[in-house]
Amino acid sequence: MPPIRSADQIHDALSAQIIAGTLRPGDPLGETTLAARFGLSRTPVREALQRLAAEGLVERGPRRAFLVRRMGSDALRHLFEALAELEALCASLSALRMTPTDHALLAGILDRDDLPGADYAQANMRFHEALRQGAGNAVLADLLADLNRRSLPWRNAQFQVRAARIETSRAEHRAILGAITARDADRAADLMRAHMGTSLGVILEMIAGRE
Repeated sequence: MPPIRSADQIHDALSAQIIAGTLRPGDPLGETTLAARFGLSRTPVREALQRLAAEGLVERGPRRAFLVRRMGSDALRHLFEALAELEALCASLSALRMTPTDHALLAGILDRDDLPGADYAQANMRFHEALRQGAGNAVLADLLADLNRRSLPWRNAQFQVRAARIETSRAEHRAILGAITARDADRAADLMRAHMGTSLGVILEMIAGRE
């Protein structure tokens, strides 16, 4: 891997780790530690962290130190309410617009039954991205882009912290796929809303520390 030498590259590397769940909500992002890790001065590191803060992925913690953004239960509910409606619209439009070839590609994402948490998180991202593409609406895709970035650390963490969520999520995806291949737009939307609601419930339990 070539050395990372710019604020843009640091931004991209940290963003990818946050979205993938390698860095989790609340994890510290010390400027000195990151500068040593990337072999740079603190200036480009600070610039990258400030950009991530503007994008909603990191926040200031005690003594103004940066950390991966945490969210309270109310903020998470509001975020997932918006996500659920937009994702439901994507599912509904995909049911009307996806072709049999699209259906086969979507089914292929769900083929693996043995994926661990981090790998399943990637498959989950691909499934939802396929539906955003299948909806065939660039404006809707753009609206989802920001909400998706802000929610992914939480959505990915659920599969690593709560392994049982992988199987229930997979079953929900298969039900959504069934509605889409049947071209039942209303059912696809309802199932997607329920899917996002279940994810929110798991995440809220996770952050509350309940087993």
